[in-house]
Amino acid sequence: MPELPEVETVRRGLVPVMEGATIARADVNRPDLRWPFPARMAERLSGQRVVQLRRRSKYILADLASGESLLIHLGMSGRMLISGDPLGQFVHDHPAPEKHDHVVFHMGNGARITFNDPRRFGAMDLIETASAPAHKLLAVLGPEPLGNGFHEAHLIAALKGRNTPIKSALLDQRIVAGLGNIYVCEALYRARIHPARKAGRISTERVAALVPIIRAVLDEAIDAGGSSLRDFRQADGELGYFQHRFDVYGREGAPCRTPGCDSVIRRIVQSGRSSFYCPTCQR
Repeated sequence: MPELPEVETVRRGLVPVMEGATIARADVNRPDLRWPFPARMAERLSGQRVVQLRRRSKYILADLASGESLLIHLGMSGRMLISGDPLGQFVHDHPAPEKHDHVVFHMGNGARITFNDPRRFGAMDLIETASAPAHKLLAVLGPEPLGNGFHEAHLIAALKGRNTPIKSALLDQRIVAGLGNIYVCEALYRARIHPARKAGRISTERVAALVPIIRAVLDEAIDAGGSSLRDFRQADGELGYFQHRFDVYGREGAPCRTPGCDSVIRRIVQSGRSSFYCPTCQR
């Protein structure tokens, strides 16, 4: 499932052709994805100007002139692909419709944005912009890891006394929003913290050090266009490239990249997810 860097990469790719432009027509080709689409979704989107395109955790929000916001979740295999961009950034002509093109936005500027989702675990909803923070999917989220609300004092307080593994704690969206398996593994490696260490038993100094490390990992991943492991594509159809920089994720049995370390990367399963780590460097 795309994590924060992949969703942010898609948002940034959509901004030049969606923000400030009008959805001349929206085609909704099925009644649902993971959940049913909102009532009259095509009608409520058609003719609306996109005022702003923003991200909250792993969700994209398109604020509309109508006072509603389109909430988009990519799910396991969802893609937002641009064709016919009038700004000249994308050379793709409008492709022939495909089986899994579930929602299509025909923009007034000539661009077409297609939401394609073979596995149909994605989701869309229309909500009032003013009350969006109270939406059931957004109200439970913690601070953005790249925002001012995520700081050393917050993380220290959130982890204090917790008996859960640090890996599980950082995946808890109530503590910090948008982090997923890949980037937590990479951040813990850089912080030299074993993924099974109890969160409440890690010193405040080491917890505080996690904050800039998490931010650095996410910033680097966004700059690389995210990570393409299976289905993820950027809005122009290109792959992300951060997977080529993984220190531990997916590298079981490969040598540790820390100079002077002779260990190999190991994998354990925590709550049904693979955790990759160096048994020497991470304690």
